[in-house]
Amino acid sequence: TLTERMYTYTQSSQIGSQTGNLGHLRADMDSDGTAFLSSWTDCRGDLKTPEFHEEFNELIRSMKEEGNPFQSRTILSRYCFAHPEAADQDFRNFFFRLDSEQYAYMFRLNPNKDEYNVYCYPYRKKWLDQHTEEAKRGIKFLDRNYNEVFRLRDGAKIRVTFSDGEVNERVCRYIDPTHFEYGSGALSIFHTSQFAEWMARANAKFEPVKQSDLIADYRKEGQSHAV
Repeated sequence: TLTERMYTYTQSSQIGSQTGNLGHLRADMDSDGTAFLSSWTDCRGDLKTPEFHEEFNELIRSMKEEGNPFQSRTILSRYCFAHPEAADQDFRNFFFRLDSEQYAYMFRLNPNKDEYNVYCYPYRKKWLDQHTEEAKRGIKFLDRNYNEVFRLRDGAKIRVTFSDGEVNERVCRYIDPTHFEYGSGALSIFHTSQFAEWMARANAKFEPVKQSDLIADYRKEGQSHAV
């Protein structure tokens, strides 16, 4: 799904821990398109049980067998373009999910030469599904009186306009009902009330970049976006 595609990229440590992301594999198929040069980056090494290690290695090995997508870049390209519904707007990346009993394997595939062709992010399936289900509630934004003004879809952007005219647009990610990420970095995590207080002190306005990204809008007709 469009929501699940976000999890084919590296998450913040907060979201990665909540969703049980064990790390990710990255691979390219070299200049001739027949190799599989891969590396692994840890996220939650404590979750890497021998059972996971065996399952993951068997999964990747089987996908490199004859006729399967990772055998060559030509076969990978053929597989991707046979699934146009999995493509992004530019048909550059293709997104797939494969589930086992305990794990969800989130794939981002790119059949282009001289680029990384395979990314695989394994998650604890129950943790990921629970987090994405909760994230459907949206991210709450409050005014200076702590009244909810709107809810934003997880992964959407807000635009903040400061009193000096500076404008920032940041992606917002759901953490829990009262916390969210505003952009990235060590200082990006906000409590909903904390963010409202910051906006009030800065005499700033905030609004969704796209109205279609709103889950709910509690502002009355004609009400200013100023908070």
